[in-house]
Amino acid sequence: MKARWIVILLSCFSSTGLLAQEENTVVASGRVLNADTKEPLVARITYQSLPYGNRMGVINNSTFSFPLFDGERYSITVEATGYASAKYMIDPAEATDGKIVKDIELHHTTGNVSKKHSAGTVMRLDNLIFEQAKSKIDPSSYQELDLLVAMMNEHKSMVIQLEGHTDYAGDPAKNQKLSQQRVDEVKEYLVKKGISKERVKTKAFGGTMPLSHDNTPEARRLNRRVEVRILQN
Repeated sequence: MKARWIVILLSCFSSTGLLAQEENTVVASGRVLNADTKEPLVARITYQSLPYGNRMGVINNSTFSFPLFDGERYSITVEATGYASAKYMIDPAEATDGKIVKDIELHHTTGNVSKKHSAGTVMRLDNLIFEQAKSKIDPSSYQELDLLVAMMNEHKSMVIQLEGHTDYAGDPAKNQKLSQQRVDEVKEYLVKKGISKERVKTKAFGGTMPLSHDNTPEARRLNRRVEVRILQN
């Protein structure tokens, strides 16, 4: 009888542990879309846990869904022939009801960053990722910055202004400082790649110019950005 009660208790603890693990697991999901037509686009979607890639997987489809375990952040890379690849970081801390839903739009390789822009045009570096609350650029962002370098090399008279934004949560002075540090890091990368420092201006806005005032993880992610303003072309 005693042995049977031990087995029952162990089973209960085991079931409770599994339920807790399931409750603590965040699921990331979304669609891959053609940025121009908004139609589904079959792509190669590679995801891996950060920083060491202990968990990883590959999905070949126009949709994706995978779990984020143990509170780890994940990087996701989306590639399709004829399109510029996209890289993002997914943070389980930004989940709502255990879910993160993100649609990813891919641009044709002749679009977005690589094409010529007139003075006054502003474009967002969607694939530029920084370490959380830091100014260090994640290596997965280098490809997008290299496209910006290529564009400036193609248009020798182009002058740009890098504009840094954070979300508006937290200390405004710290947000201002962080946004300045981030655009300074991007400028340093461009200069190291051969772009004259006189062609790259910087301006920091902190959290004063949010794209969204919603108090949601997606809105905060949208507000944390670096934009490129074409001053001269």
